[in-house]
Amino acid sequence: MIQFTSHSTAQTEAFAARIAQKLRAGDVIACRGGMGAGKTAFARGLARGLGLADDVSSPTFALVHEYTRGELALYHFDMYRVSDFDELYSTGFFDYLGQDGVLFIEWSENITSALPEHTILLTISPTGEDTRDIRIEGDERF
Repeated sequence: MIQFTSHSTAQTEAFAARIAQKLRAGDVIACRGGMGAGKTAFARGLARGLGLADDVSSPTFALVHEYTRGELALYHFDMYRVSDFDELYSTGFFDYLGQDGVLFIEWSENITSALPEHTILLTISPTGEDTRDIRIEGDERF
């Protein structure tokens, strides 16, 4: 497990960029954290760390954004509005599991039963206006 305390959005992004160096194709990151916790900031840092040139934004209404302008793609999901298996299926989520990229899933608690066995768990907990406790759990890399 890796734990980090961030005191700004910039620190969150920089930490995520360092974590990205440990990622490989096929990794799934299940992110948990309430509204405004910093999930999208973490995704921006991952994209930068993966060498992606794309602009990262929240996929709240699109459900998924694909960032592919680099060597390892990042597929950024927002499952906030997904409430059952049929809705999850309609997002194309299962098709992305076989892709050569990293899946980053905001509001992953809404699809817990559909997550692959070796999913990396990321929890972002606000502890102050700009302070976040970030915890990553997974295999030997984390």
